[in-house]
Amino acid sequence: MACVKSPLVIAVVGPTAAGKSDLGIALAREFGGEVVNADSMQLYRGMDIGTAKLGEAERGGVAHHLLDIWDVTERAAVAEYQRLARAEADALIAAGRVPVLVGGSGLYVDAVLGGFDFPGTDPQLRAALEARLEAEGSAALHAELAAADPRSAEVILPSNGRRIVRALEVVQLTGEPFRASLPEVGGHYPGAVRVGLGVEKTELDERITRRVDVMWELGLVDEVAGLIPQGLREGETASRALGYQQVLDFLDGHCTEQEARDQTALRTRQFARRQEKWFRRAKDTVWLARDRADLVSAAAHAVGAAT
Repeated sequence: MACVKSPLVIAVVGPTAAGKSDLGIALAREFGGEVVNADSMQLYRGMDIGTAKLGEAERGGVAHHLLDIWDVTERAAVAEYQRLARAEADALIAAGRVPVLVGGSGLYVDAVLGGFDFPGTDPQLRAALEARLEAEGSAALHAELAAADPRSAEVILPSNGRRIVRALEVVQLTGEPFRASLPEVGGHYPGAVRVGLGVEKTELDERITRRVDVMWELGLVDEVAGLIPQGLREGETASRALGYQQVLDFLDGHCTEQEARDQTALRTRQFARRQEKWFRRAKDTVWLARDRADLVSAAAHAVGAAT
């Protein structure tokens, strides 16, 4: 086991299907750590196949935290995740263990590592914006956001009504761009080391296609159908997850199963591009090619050199 100065926090980041889970486990073993989940959809109970959540046997004896903590009806809240994840990390550090943050949700990773407190919310303003979203549609509000905060509009999809509403709320509450309120890359854990997994575009697209194929073979459609009685359709966050939204569309008769499958692969590839762009913001991230033969030792060396 490598010896490092404590406290240390490791973050393994990169696009979906890059192999973050395996590297996170390897680094946890190397540095005497435990994994803290930073994939927003793996927080939901029952959402296993579509999120590529590792089963108990696949975790190699390494403890994993913040998996399966929310019902599918719960609305995701980054501020709540920040509170939970920092509490887990602090407890691990106090016990002499190394928190290894693993996941592709960039805002969640930055919320834990960055020196950042989330702006509050105004129930009346939020309700008014949500009513407008319902009446006018997300495209109209996205156009308004583009005028008020162009940088935010660039990274928020016109179809993502919930994030558009939140961005407009922050702009109106603070008078500042929503992007300006996003967490800075570093700050809360000065000893944090980020390791990014880089994948060539063609290879990543192929890996995503294979992952979607496996999801279907493992029974994603049945998993989604089983979550409907638990309130998946009503879950504002969970119902929009990649794969789950597309399967719901199929089950509701809005598309064929093949179309749902194709859309899942397409949307996942698009999401991977946005992940890459987000994670590249952190200039101190050590990027390693996922297919290098000495990946684990190279990553361990990078962590050791940075501490």
